[in-house]
Amino acid sequence: MKEANKVIGGSLLIAGSCIGAGMLALPILTGVAGLRPTLVMLGLAWLFMTTTALLLIEVNGWFKKEVNLLTMVEHTLGKWGRRFSWALYLLLFYALLVAYMVLSGNHASHFLLHVFGLNIPDWVGTFFFVLVFGWLIYLGTRPVDLVNRVLMFGKIGAFAILVAFSAGYVKQVNLEVSHASLVFVAMPILVISFGFHNMIPPLHAYLKGDTKRIKMAIIGGSLLTLGIYLIWEVVAIGVLPEGVILSSHASDIDAAQAIQTTIQRPIIGTTAGILAFFAILTSFLAQSLSLARFWADGLSSKSNKASVSNFWFCGLALLPPLGFTILFPNVFFSALNFAGGFCAVILFGLFPALMVWIGRYKKNIKAPYRLIGGRKTLCFVLLFASFVLFYQLTITFGWDLFPHA
Repeated sequence: MKEANKVIGGSLLIAGSCIGAGMLALPILTGVAGLRPTLVMLGLAWLFMTTTALLLIEVNGWFKKEVNLLTMVEHTLGKWGRRFSWALYLLLFYALLVAYMVLSGNHASHFLLHVFGLNIPDWVGTFFFVLVFGWLIYLGTRPVDLVNRVLMFGKIGAFAILVAFSAGYVKQVNLEVSHASLVFVAMPILVISFGFHNMIPPLHAYLKGDTKRIKMAIIGGSLLTLGIYLIWEVVAIGVLPEGVILSSHASDIDAAQAIQTTIQRPIIGTTAGILAFFAILTSFLAQSLSLARFWADGLSSKSNKASVSNFWFCGLALLPPLGFTILFPNVFFSALNFAGGFCAVILFGLFPALMVWIGRYKKNIKAPYRLIGGRKTLCFVLLFASFVLFYQLTITFGWDLFPHA
């Protein structure tokens, strides 16, 4: 029973690391293509990211002690691979924090306008959000963990209430919208939406290297995430008319705000706002804490190496994205697409496949677990990741090779 509880706990850890503020963007970025194409791409993204997670289990099994992804990369791709991974991790953390800070300012200004009639710029809301909640990062892991537990329960409750009350407003005509040519628009964010791979090394240690239980936790957690996303997509896309989705996409408005505007009922408006707040805050706290730790490890501070309760590390984590957000306040979707289409797809897509290829076929490393499919599975991962990366490059540099919303 105790071992089964650990597997369940591991699955919830996986799901909890995925389901956050990025979920608020999903129905808008996927909704431009319609529900049916969205379901196909959700399934494909789940398959891709779960496969790469299972590849990381194989790589993790090569080591007798607990290691992180950077150590795995260095073992197979060398020191330059490790340095590149370090830079990608830094960009990933910063891009996600920019997205969360943009969203926090947007929701803060929206709340103050509708409740108190105060019209403030989004950046003011962002500044006070970071000022108020950034001190938790300064205090360290324990306070963040305690607050995060409460927020997780609130997020789950708000999500359940919002879905239950919004389901009655789902319209068949909205569900039947389909623009298959726009199916790739959401691929970068779908990748980052299943980005739990940094949890695999600690999960490996937590389950004492038991490959079977680690696989169960990863598959169970990713399936739970997929199920929640499917419910959210059906309800949100079913509620929002095509015109609202397109205008929200153009205006950097997330699904919670779009639902508030479309269904003007107090219970739905309040619940959507609460869900957004909890989702933003849990994601902000998790990423800020991870980035502060990342800086602490990278700079190897002898005086405070083990603790993130350090003013300078918190400053390095929070000030650059805050400054960027103030200068560029309308980059919520762009920041998420950058995080998924560049950083996550390389770190959690290309690198796991390359590491396994080199380990298996170049270094002949024997592992207690090997993912089925051989070279065919690795080729699928490499081709899919390369396509997502190429697609994001075309969007970033304005190459008009794919239809766009």
